[in-house]
Amino acid sequence: MKIQTSRLLFALGFALPLAIAAGPLQAAQTHDHGHAATELALDHGQKWATDDPLRQAMGNLHQAVARALPEAHAGALSDAGYDALGAQANRELAYIVENCKLEPQADAVLHVILADVVEGAGIAGGQHAGQARAAGVVRLAEALNRYGEYFDHPGWQAIRIPHES
Repeated sequence: MKIQTSRLLFALGFALPLAIAAGPLQAAQTHDHGHAATELALDHGQKWATDDPLRQAMGNLHQAVARALPEAHAGALSDAGYDALGAQANRELAYIVENCKLEPQADAVLHVILADVVEGAGIAGGQHAGQARAAGVVRLAEALNRYGEYFDHPGWQAIRIPHES
């Protein structure tokens, strides 16, 4: 299992710049099961069901982003902190890809959100020259907040994103 995870992380690291260059929807399709969605939608007015692996990974990412965002906003998050956040986001994505099993329509909506997670992780991780790494942390927070709007994750709370002055 450890070797497979290492291979998947290596593949994600290699594919990430290509996926981002191809656009957010294609990046999310690294988790595709043949059910691509092009927009976010609720399940007949209700949030989509989640499974334990998705809740675990998104919860882990929520905690990491909520911790990093105030420092990033204040300009106090170190390069090592940004690198660690980008790496953790990629680990959580890999876990989702390996373990999450949603119904096809929910999975398709999730891809849209995961595309933003992939992009945010890349920006925070310093893989987009010329873009402020703090913008990647904000992008991750926005993606996590959208996840909470569209997916039923008990106890989920939106991350407060400070406004630029």
